Amino acid sequence: MRYRVTHRTTYTYDDDVTDSLAVAHLTPRSLPWQVVHAAQVDVDPAPEDRRADLDAFGNGTVFLQVTTPHRVLTVIGRSEVEVQPSAADQADAVALSVPWEQARPALRPDLPGAWRAVDLTLASPLVDLVPAATAYAALSLTPGRPLGEAVDDLVHRIHADLAYDPRATTVTSRIEEVLDQRAGVCQDFAQLMVAGLRGHGLAARYVSGYLSTTPPPGRDRVVGADASHAWVQVWVPRPDLPDGPGDPRSWLAVDPTNDARVGERHVTVAWGRDYGDVPPLKGVIVTEAESSRLEVSVDVEPLPGGGDVSGSADPGTGAP
Repeated sequence: MRYRVTHRTTYTYDDDVTDSLAVAHLTPRSLPWQVVHAAQVDVDPAPEDRRADLDAFGNGTVFLQVTTPHRVLTVIGRSEVEVQPSAADQADAVALSVPWEQARPALRPDLPGAWRAVDLTLASPLVDLVPAATAYAALSLTPGRPLGEAVDDLVHRIHADLAYDPRATTVTSRIEEVLDQRAGVCQDFAQLMVAGLRGHGLAARYVSGYLSTTPPPGRDRVVGADASHAWVQVWVPRPDLPDGPGDPRSWLAVDPTNDARVGERHVTVAWGRDYGDVPPLKGVIVTEAESSRLEVSVDVEPLPGGGDVSGSADPGTGAP
């Protein structure tokens, strides 16, 4: 599958912004199953300072500073990406058949580099390791159950137990709120799963990206109707991969929002501990404006020879 991705974010203010600093996660990652043929970030007004770099997780980032006074700021991420069948099809069957208890990195000193995944077993700013989430995951993580089977079961249960409802939560909702509401969006589905897995000592990371979606039957595809999306990667012990957690192939990617393993219609942009590490845009502004408006449009266009897939996803959010 090959896609042309356009992610447009527009901020409108009721007074001049004299200084805007932002960090953008809009550049898809190069992975064994994902080839980035082109990527750029366009900004209007043009930034006086910009720098491309990698963050602590190896994600491509763009740092921006706009000092031209403005009331409208537009940031557009454009990329062309080719995605092959991903970790869902490349996952090693033998590795996924081990009891899940053997996939806890803190207990695998025999595997080179396993320690690198230990920080992803801990709480993070948006993922609290609350007892309720640990208990929820325990129904899937039964003693001795194969890792792949346990993860798939947890994915299925989250999809079945939670309603997809954009009105139920906000970008700052906590894990306990999501469990109480039994509803949310893809960010909530993913962070609940991450919390449940980490509560049992498994390493899990939050992934942001895009999912190509299908229009209703008989309707033309609407440009800008796709959205940013979120899913989960779970560390799988792979003795055959000497780089351990540093090798993307040692992580199983699953999509609890859509009850599926991640496939060739998911475009991976960035991963981290939780949403706070990888929003499309975040930053600060200097202004006397009293109100602002945020508009986000995402288009994932299949190129010739490609296709679409049904699924649920969310508009990208962020600041400034």
